[in-house]
Amino acid sequence: MREIALHILDLIQNSIAASAKKVFLDVNEDEEGYFVFRICDDGKGMNADLLQKIRDPFVTTRLTRDVGLGIPFIAMSTEQSGGHLTIRSKEGVGTTIEAAFLRDHLDRPPLGDLAATIRVILVTNPELQFIVRYRYGNNCFEFDSLAVKEMLGDEIDFSFPEVYLWLDAYLKQEISKVRNDQEAT
Repeated sequence: MREIALHILDLIQNSIAASAKKVFLDVNEDEEGYFVFRICDDGKGMNADLLQKIRDPFVTTRLTRDVGLGIPFIAMSTEQSGGHLTIRSKEGVGTTIEAAFLRDHLDRPPLGDLAATIRVILVTNPELQFIVRYRYGNNCFEFDSLAVKEMLGDEIDFSFPEVYLWLDAYLKQEISKVRNDQEAT
């Protein structure tokens, strides 16, 4: 995958397939010289055997195909850019994935369209509580889908055209603010 945001989308889809009801995404563009993202979910988790084999492309829990490339691709991408991939999981509790890329490494993929990734997740998974924290230096933006849904009311969701357009503008504005404020200093 050419963008980190696409890796994030793929990994969160894994969380949703693992019956997660709550997913937390933490993106930090500069954590001690690394670009780091973490995804924590409350899905069904993995047993120790699967956790040990998960980086093998011929190991997958999907029934639609015999290969699982998401984890092997992100592992390769982090390693090629001087970083690492850490996966912790406990069956019945959930999974945490941490991907770290050396921030200024030539082979680090660009972030890509994080706002679009967030929108896709929200629109296609209305029952999911999705919490996002985006950081760059000392600047931070946080978003909690449950809090926004409570403000909107039960009869409105993220797929409504007006809400979708607002969400698009809001996410882009807040992410840009965090980035621009940091890069200006």
